[in-house]
Amino acid sequence: MSDSLAIALLSGGLDSATAAALAQEAGDRVIGLSFDYGQRHHRELQAAQRIASALALEEHHQIGVNLAAWGGSALTDRSQKIPNDGVKAGEIPSTYVPGRNTVFIAIGLSLAEARGARRLVLGVNAVDYSGYPDCRPDYLEAFQKLVHLASKAGRQGDGTQLWAPLVTWSKTRIVEEALRLKVPIQDTWSCYEGGETPCGRCDSCRIRNAALQDAGRPDLCV
Repeated sequence: MSDSLAIALLSGGLDSATAAALAQEAGDRVIGLSFDYGQRHHRELQAAQRIASALALEEHHQIGVNLAAWGGSALTDRSQKIPNDGVKAGEIPSTYVPGRNTVFIAIGLSLAEARGARRLVLGVNAVDYSGYPDCRPDYLEAFQKLVHLASKAGRQGDGTQLWAPLVTWSKTRIVEEALRLKVPIQDTWSCYEGGETPCGRCDSCRIRNAALQDAGRPDLCV
């Protein structure tokens, strides 16, 4: 495996952009991979393109995986209302997309093995959000075991490593790192709604705005 190539799952949001920038700082050449999964907030794919350009990624791929075909989430089913009443402890909200990260990571690992990338960079975070089951450390640890069993490279002792540097960080710390790394925060998209501008009301917008306020950058709030 290459010592310097990484695949970054790039959603267009602040977290994935910061994780990709951290990989670059660590010395990796980064290939971005984004997914059109039928999300109502399609604007994030435009944001991913802007981020890929701003970070001068080696390549940026976008592929379609239509998880909206069977719904099951407020992010893929427009008949469901996007929650905006705050994150509730111990409750996984309707914005959880069944199987999303499992599908994305599996495809990312395929690209990583084909290209000889040593790391798959993930912007998942288990702290400020709602404890999605596929954003937790135990999930990543279990998936890493599968990586070593499910790939030729893994069986040969050189499998891709899942790297999720933000998984236990607060949102404020993520913002502070993004500012330090000069990530174009204004070009990222976090809103769950599918409008032309961020709604400022959904849980994602509110968590982002609170962190920007805490970091001393209210000018970047929506």
